[in-house]
Amino acid sequence: MHMDPKTPADIEALDRQLDDAERDARALVEGLSEAQGGWRPAPGSWSIAECLDHLATANRVYLEAMRGAAERARAHGRQRRGPAAPGIIGRWFVRSFEPPPRIKSRAPRKIQPRQAPSLADASARFFEAQNEVREFLRRYADIDLARVRFPNPLVPGIRFSLATGLHVIPAHERRHLWQARRVLEAAGPASSASATTRPAP
Repeated sequence: MHMDPKTPADIEALDRQLDDAERDARALVEGLSEAQGGWRPAPGSWSIAECLDHLATANRVYLEAMRGAAERARAHGRQRRGPAAPGIIGRWFVRSFEPPPRIKSRAPRKIQPRQAPSLADASARFFEAQNEVREFLRRYADIDLARVRFPNPLVPGIRFSLATGLHVIPAHERRHLWQARRVLEAAGPASSASATTRPAP
């Protein structure tokens, strides 16, 4: 996304994080075959395609929850008052997503990847979702992102600022792109063969 020269530095920083994640994802999938994209290192683990599919779904689930709060803030004139920075709890939550994962847990059902999606389709979904995140950032950069709250779509009863949500998205992407790179490293020559560990996670 090409930001306006007057765009605040914190919004530009979020945009750069999205760019970095997309660049990493494109480098990861470049030249991979469908067999490589669908290979799993063990039963119950995710393939590269499933990592990307999970990110696409998670981004859209978060954006859906955030849009309502953003639109209400816009309607009530809640204009930007400072940087889009998470608070203390928000910062802790964002850090919990950074790789490598310190605590492994099963992804909520709502954002589980589809079973064995094609690499081409999962990649396309991820890049489309990236554009949707960028569009959200562009559209709502002028509202009070640090103070407007939305209900976390995956943790009932918890509300975070829109700023926290916007920082969670790239941190979560870094986590699963890191995971996907580990899958590629584990695959080696085996990744060129058909995957034999296909059961759903």
